[in-house]
Amino acid sequence: MLFIFSGITLSVILYFPMWQIQLSAPQYPEGLILLIYPNKLGGNVDIINGLNHYIGMKPIRAVDFMEFTILPYIIIFYSVLFIVTGLIGKRRLMNFSFELFVCFGIIAMADFWNWEYNYGHTLNPDAAIVVPGMSYQPPLIGFKQLLNFGAYSIPDTGGWIFISVGVILMVVIYREWIHLRKARKSQKFPPAFILSLIALFVMSCNSAPSPLVLGKDNCHYCKMTISDARFGAEILSEKGKILKFDDPQCAISFLNSVEGQSFPVREIYFTDFSGDHGLIDSKNAIFLKTDSLRAPMGGVYSCFSNSDSLTNVLKVYPGIITYWREVYTK
Repeated sequence: MLFIFSGITLSVILYFPMWQIQLSAPQYPEGLILLIYPNKLGGNVDIINGLNHYIGMKPIRAVDFMEFTILPYIIIFYSVLFIVTGLIGKRRLMNFSFELFVCFGIIAMADFWNWEYNYGHTLNPDAAIVVPGMSYQPPLIGFKQLLNFGAYSIPDTGGWIFISVGVILMVVIYREWIHLRKARKSQKFPPAFILSLIALFVMSCNSAPSPLVLGKDNCHYCKMTISDARFGAEILSEKGKILKFDDPQCAISFLNSVEGQSFPVREIYFTDFSGDHGLIDSKNAIFLKTDSLRAPMGGVYSCFSNSDSLTNVLKVYPGIITYWREVYTK
């Protein structure tokens, strides 16, 4: 019954966008959006193409993609396959259908990434705006800053239906595997279950801090280019959006601002003043507050991952040792 339900549900995807890429910038406070349907493009396509022209990116047109021609037929194929599988009720056919569906999901995501890569890297050298070494590939899933535009890529209604069908089928596979395991008293995992775990890993959004790139990344608060490897901060939202700062004080000022008060903070990281200047979770960071060692925007905080490094710096720059819970209080 669940396979039949999944087949019927899958056919609904033909009428909804599967993916969306949102763009936000100061000159477009209402935001721009690119909607990707199984057979067409929607949203602010003309405006986005107009902006892309200035950076040398070729126009995004549905006629240039073979996927828009074959994808509706692939969706119909899987819809019929799941319904037939449910009616026949054979375990081998069920496992085969699910494995085939997972493979299609992985291939589709790889093809989407390749599409983004080609558009983001194949640029006209004679464009009005040329930034040496800069590419404009949107994120596969999550958030990425592209010049003054923030790009946020997530599934749309059709995409969530696609993922939900995969989860339902995985539950059916797992239930049948448990039933078979009890019958055979076997400890082996079936290939379908292993593939389902791989699919969940590939399709999940793994939010992690992104390294600060000197000379390219800009501070979200003061808008200055990040230039000192010893100072910096990142704030991650619950959905994986990353805000970068050139000074711990800028991050603190943002959190105290109206925008920061409503920002769904999940994690906060700070640049290690010593060593390889990696990012440290705020919960594990040790801060040095001193007027004799100033960050790029005049901040008085430096961050350290261990007390040994901090002790050496204290000999040159006397100050107060403190922690994040004392530096910032909501």
